[in-house]
Amino acid sequence: MDASGLDMVPILLSTLGHPGGRLGTGQGEDGAVTVDIPEGLGWVRRVPAGREWLAALPGLLAGCAEEWGLRVGPPFPYAFASLALPAELPDGTRAVLKLQYPDPDSAHEATALSRWAGEGAVRLLAHDAGRRALLVERCVPGTPLHALPADQALDVVVGLLPRLWLPAGAPFTPLAEEAAGWRERMPASWERAGRPYERRLLDLALDRLAELAGTQGEQVLVNQDLHAGNVLRAAREPWLVIDPKPLAGEREFGVVAMVRGTELGHSPAAVRHRLGRLSAGLGLDVERVRGWAIGQTLAWSIGGDTVFTQNIETARWLAGLD
Repeated sequence: MDASGLDMVPILLSTLGHPGGRLGTGQGEDGAVTVDIPEGLGWVRRVPAGREWLAALPGLLAGCAEEWGLRVGPPFPYAFASLALPAELPDGTRAVLKLQYPDPDSAHEATALSRWAGEGAVRLLAHDAGRRALLVERCVPGTPLHALPADQALDVVVGLLPRLWLPAGAPFTPLAEEAAGWRERMPASWERAGRPYERRLLDLALDRLAELAGTQGEQVLVNQDLHAGNVLRAAREPWLVIDPKPLAGEREFGVVAMVRGTELGHSPAAVRHRLGRLSAGLGLDVERVRGWAIGQTLAWSIGGDTVFTQNIETARWLAGLD
């Protein structure tokens, strides 16, 4: 999330739009400023809502630049559900402008950042709900947590998470409601994708989600996408969380993304080590963590016409089916 080596250029408000998924920040042949959409966002071109969002991006970017007086640089290359660009405010403050793809998972990201108020997470500097735009603190140097050896990275997580687990309710989506949606969608997604994993794994995930949803502990602010690429080295604090996808749920769910994520190693031993280390270090019920991890990881293993085989492998390892 650092861009100290990138040139910052003013937005040309009247010449941002380009066909083919391009938008403006750098000088083009016709006087427009253009830059490619990051590869990770390529999937949005395959769905009507995604193409509409791409078409709207130049206007959204221009509007934010004008509203907040920003100078912006080329987008950060890592992107999957939003466009993030390094930005500089009129007073020289370095920030990140984030334009969200309008999905429900990130609907309350700004609210979560506001609740945390910079404690363990990046500060929210400004928010335009109509544009689904956030202006947030930039992490410098921005090195991802997975640059550390795995056990050191897990130590950081054990220190961070209790600070983020604040009591939570509305407007955050309850984990039980989210889990009910996964259970409803998973069988049909599995069929459409050609049954990419065994039926007994699907049944196990459905059973665990049903059992866990109604027997949760205290509801706190949890982040369903807290993997080791979403914790960055910073100056104000050693490490800060970015890009939360918040829910209100029990603490055992709060480590699932770190167990699931491949950034700290993708093998049966690595996944099980993360499960045990985080559960023990945070005083969590390891079997509840395992159940949530199987359920959400399998729910996130199919997206549209894409099958994420690493998630299926992780769910198998957690279920002991390897």
